[in-house]
Amino acid sequence: MTAPGTSGGTRESGESGRSGGRAAGDFLAAARALLADAPVVDGHNDLPWALRENVRYDLDRLDIAEDLSGRLHTDIPRLRRGGVGGQYWSVYVRSDMAGDDAVSATLEQIDVVGRILDRYPRDLARALTADDMETARREGRIASLMGAEGGHSINNSLATLRALHTLGVRYMTLTHNDNLRWADSATDTPSVGGLSPFGREVVREMNRAGMLVDLSHVAATTMRDALATTAAPVIFSHSSARAVCDHPRNIPDDVLERLPANGGVAMATFVPKFILPAAVAWTREADANMLAHGLHPLATTADAMRVHEDFEAANPRPVATAATVADHLDHMREVAGIDHIGIGGDFDGTAFTPQGLEDVAGYPNLIAELLSRGWSTADISKVTWGNAVRVLRAAEDVSRALRRERPASQATITDLDG
Repeated sequence: MTAPGTSGGTRESGESGRSGGRAAGDFLAAARALLADAPVVDGHNDLPWALRENVRYDLDRLDIAEDLSGRLHTDIPRLRRGGVGGQYWSVYVRSDMAGDDAVSATLEQIDVVGRILDRYPRDLARALTADDMETARREGRIASLMGAEGGHSINNSLATLRALHTLGVRYMTLTHNDNLRWADSATDTPSVGGLSPFGREVVREMNRAGMLVDLSHVAATTMRDALATTAAPVIFSHSSARAVCDHPRNIPDDVLERLPANGGVAMATFVPKFILPAAVAWTREADANMLAHGLHPLATTADAMRVHEDFEAANPRPVATAATVADHLDHMREVAGIDHIGIGGDFDGTAFTPQGLEDVAGYPNLIAELLSRGWSTADISKVTWGNAVRVLRAAEDVSRALRRERPASQATITDLDG
């Protein structure tokens, strides 16, 4: 979940891709063929929060078996058109929720994901392991996993962390937009200096549980501390390259350079203000406009979207495209290597999206763009499917070893941080 960015048009997917010596349509056809074999595993989709905000989890009022273009970025028909084979559903709650309220809201998010999976079993398969993901792919279903966005969701409790894993959560983003007592966020004033002793214990307990450590949203100091602490590969569920767009939500090159030794995966996001430098200042003004109307900058309800659209009409947006995302993937491949990059769109967690990537049907446009730049089918298949499955399997392997070595941690934040 992120603050509003920019878009190049409506929520209907376009078709893009540079042709070079080939027609754009040829690249698009090749992209669709590739995705039929190696579908996209997307690291982050905020559909559960969109359902909370728009219909208070009433699945009859927003039936994702139908095409919901113009209302949501996500539904099953467009997931199918987009070649999605695996999705981490974010069980996000806003970071201004605190304490037991944050825990309860996270449980509500987990509950709605479960109800979605029960409602659409022909299309969506609950996945808890890498093997489950492969089984879903063979069955022609979309492997569905969960990721908690923000360590405020555990209310400083390692037992709550373990309970979330038991309920199916397979990654946790250490922070959202605000600092925690034990970790600094990328978009807050530093207070901890990275991870506190309790924060490092959270990472160790995530390793033991088998929950991926997600370093999107955290400060660069927190990234480095987590990499120095973890025994398992990390992920960035929805972050791009800071060298291409200098935004604190993106990943510095020195961190990307450490991913091969760690084994982790950085999943490039589509949020325009994180990928297009010209969009950064525009989004600050758009956020201020939302606040002036008494609305949270992250809101994507119908009323909020009208405010966004009125602002956009008076203040034309810089346009990001599928090529903008490909620029980040080019750089991330150069620095981290092909085995350490993936895709995390952040659909339904942002008000606006790039041209050609307006919704979950747009992934073939990005793949066509990569093909047009000379990326091989084998390399793209790692980005879409292979890397995401490998990193979860590695976390499972580390968990099995650590559970044999030590019991569950009983440490508290008072014990470790005072």
